Amino acid sequence: RLPGRLLHVNVVGCAIFAAVSGSSAATCATIGRIALPELLKRGYDEKMAIGTLAGAGTLGLLIPPSIILIIYATVTEQSIARLFIAGVIPGIMLAVLFSGFIMVWALLNKDRMPPPEPAVPFREKLAASRRLIPVMLLILGVIGSIYGGLASATEAAVVGVFLSFVFSWWSGTLSLESFREALLAATKTSCMIAFILAGAAYLTAAMGFTGIPAALAEWITAFKLPPWALLTALTFFYAVLGCFLDGFSMVVLTTSLLRLPVPMSGSRRIWFGTSV
Repeated sequence: RLPGRLLHVNVVGCAIFAAVSGSSAATCATIGRIALPELLKRGYDEKMAIGTLAGAGTLGLLIPPSIILIIYATVTEQSIARLFIAGVIPGIMLAVLFSGFIMVWALLNKDRMPPPEPAVPFREKLAASRRLIPVMLLILGVIGSIYGGLASATEAAVVGVFLSFVFSWWSGTLSLESFREALLAATKTSCMIAFILAGAAYLTAAMGFTGIPAALAEWITAFKLPPWALLTALTFFYAVLGCFLDGFSMVVLTTSLLRLPVPMSGSRRIWFGTSV
């Protein structure tokens, strides 16, 4: 019954699926395939439906287990578990801000909202919500095993794979064909990440030989910016850079340059990774 009604489904769905897949692209594609046709069929504004989906799809960058946070942790030699826990609160805050924007937009554009649908009994809502139980258990198994001290980040991935197989078998979708597709998709993703990390290591070593990071660190330090000013400037920098590059490319290209300036300016690398 919130202003904006079913548009909030994009935000909540993307937040939940981001905690399962760890990929913003997979989150946007999966939720969009399910939610977008239903929203358009019910008469919701097309631009707003697509916009909320595109915005909330980026939650996969922050909400653990985020693939890009794993790459950032590897490049900067930081703890993956600490980066994961650091991304939870900003991810939730971002989802709340998306929903807040939807409510304000809906109140200002009542003529572009479809008429409200009839109320659904609570028992039907509860019955439909049971399908989310395996998803929530999968999230709890992966994240809970890390922070419960039962598994490392690598071992938690094994927990996630095992629980995915169990839930797939339980729902009746596990077959030889689906197993083959999942195996190929996981292999492609793993190879992509391996090549990205290899390129990042090569780029970091090359930048170290050129002396560009040290010179950039001295140049930034000369301005004597407080941490909040540095983060604000870097936020605008990444916003402009994001118009031309994807998240993986930005992390690989810029992290090797900013490894020295960020600690010298008093900012922590973990806070820097989740805030920018």
